[in-house]
Amino acid sequence: MRLFLVAVMALWPAWGLAQDFTSLKQPGVVALMRHALAPGTGDPANFNVQDCNTQRNLDDRGRAQARRIGDMMRDAGVEFDAIWTSQWCRAKDTATLLDMGEVREFPPINSHFAGRGDRAAQRQQTLETIAAQPQDERLLLVTHFVNISALTGQGAGSGEIIVARRTDDGELEVVERIKVQP
Repeated sequence: MRLFLVAVMALWPAWGLAQDFTSLKQPGVVALMRHALAPGTGDPANFNVQDCNTQRNLDDRGRAQARRIGDMMRDAGVEFDAIWTSQWCRAKDTATLLDMGEVREFPPINSHFAGRGDRAAQRQQTLETIAAQPQDERLLLVTHFVNISALTGQGAGSGEIIVARRTDDGELEVVERIKVQP
């Protein structure tokens, strides 16, 4: 029994990295990804969306995490018809480092943390824009904890992907969570 436990403990890290991305291959899936690891909370008082030097950004682990998630999705054969990102540098950098295709800035998924935006209006605009896309398109939105929470009722850790499907009433229903450790 002791040998079995030692073997399990030795394999545990590898099991933690194994991911099943099958749900991301389904037609019509909406994947909401929180930007990769960017230590801290919020942004500095001098925040300017046009200046990365005034923002909380990805660190080395966050950049590696974004690349690893992209590698894993590509290796699994995942493709997206559209990739939208917040205009915050940590989200844009995550979306770019995933290397999954053309990335388009989409202001309605900019963070509305600490009064920087309008939660209700951004949520509504995001849902309307999603609903206007062809039903079978697979969408990836790289955004922030508060936006994912507003859209799904669930938060997400750094680099976590909340996989959802569109409902008949224009909402998003969570079907899976995919987490890759930093």
